[in-house]
Amino acid sequence: MPRDAAEAVTLQHRLRHRVVSDAPLPAPPRLVAGLDVSYESSSAGGRIAGAVVVLHLPDLSIAESVTSIGTCDFPYVPGLLAFREVPILLSALEKLTVTPDVLVCDGYGIAHPRRFGLACFLGVTTGLPAFGVAKTPFVGTFDEVPDERGAFTPLVHEGETVGRALRTQRGVKPVFVSPGHLIDMDDSTGLALRLALRYRLPETTRRADRLSRDALREALSSA
Repeated sequence: MPRDAAEAVTLQHRLRHRVVSDAPLPAPPRLVAGLDVSYESSSAGGRIAGAVVVLHLPDLSIAESVTSIGTCDFPYVPGLLAFREVPILLSALEKLTVTPDVLVCDGYGIAHPRRFGLACFLGVTTGLPAFGVAKTPFVGTFDEVPDERGAFTPLVHEGETVGRALRTQRGVKPVFVSPGHLIDMDDSTGLALRLALRYRLPETTRRADRLSRDALREALSSA
């Protein structure tokens, strides 16, 4: 992993050319993994917990869940979140006994200043399809999304469509979906909607978030 922000940006530029963000999934996914991270503090050096929850489709029952505890060695820099989270998430993914068909990240794919967000990094690193679902937009602009489940408008940055603002439930703010690697915009949007049956956020994100928080709390209490 890079030692500082300059090296990290250079690595993003080098790896971005490996990203394939316009490929439909080869088959309907049956196992979808949600990934999330919880931090002891925002500064480098604190404890960190990564969680992966694999859900069956279509019933969203849990196939497997794993966690990994470590130390966050990279500082917080906007646009470089992946370098804080990828190591602990890869550590958690290595513990899985099942292989997910798709990774769903709490973050961005190509909706990123250098078109290489967390979902791109994880997809390129693992070779698995990956996309991001974020709570807020990082780059780009979008038109108002109609208040109807499944409605979306393009997220556009520097003249390029990099994602979609998607309304997963009526009466709530949209989420921001962007493909990362080996998945296209339509499949990313459709899966995000299938995973958000009752709430604004996909069940993959909700369950991985809860699991990572619980794992960090347990690690800190036993330290």
